[in-house]
Amino acid sequence: MERNELIFIIGFAGSLRKGSYNKMLLHAASRLLPENTRMEVFELDEIPPFNQDLEYEMPEIVARFKKKIREADALLIATPEYNGSVSGVLKNALDWASRPYGDNSLDGKPVAIMSASLGMLGGARAQRHLRDILSSLNAYVVNKPEVLVNFADEKFDIHGNLKDEETKAYLRELLENLVKLVEILKAGIKP
Repeated sequence: MERNELIFIIGFAGSLRKGSYNKMLLHAASRLLPENTRMEVFELDEIPPFNQDLEYEMPEIVARFKKKIREADALLIATPEYNGSVSGVLKNALDWASRPYGDNSLDGKPVAIMSASLGMLGGARAQRHLRDILSSLNAYVVNKPEVLVNFADEKFDIHGNLKDEETKAYLRELLENLVKLVEILKAGIKP
């Protein structure tokens, strides 16, 4: 892969809330992208609950979501933590993206994950579960750094802008490592 080739990332947050800190984190990431990288955010709010009866004739929004994932060089997922795990919204989207059997749009896809939470752990338990889910779907997850934004209400300003410089540094490093993983996989090297 040539260094000047544009890398396309699809980002999505597992939250439907308008004031979601995870959506704010995605938008912060879009302003910290490495050179020759662009990101598009896909909103999950119109994806219906997964129904295996419809997986071969899936709703148009689901087909569009799967197409975007396939077109992307990598994914960036921001997960809230609900009851010690990922949100139902995020799990639902991943179920659609991986179905029907033999049509897993996440297979072999490089993925970086991050989380923002009002609590002290910053979504660590949700990230652990998300790593397990993505592993079972044969996605390649960036291991380090773990971007766990704790006390998120203190890290963003009233306009939703990330103001914490340490978090910005971790986020830049995560994005750089995602790009490196894309380059490794495009070169035909398995991590």
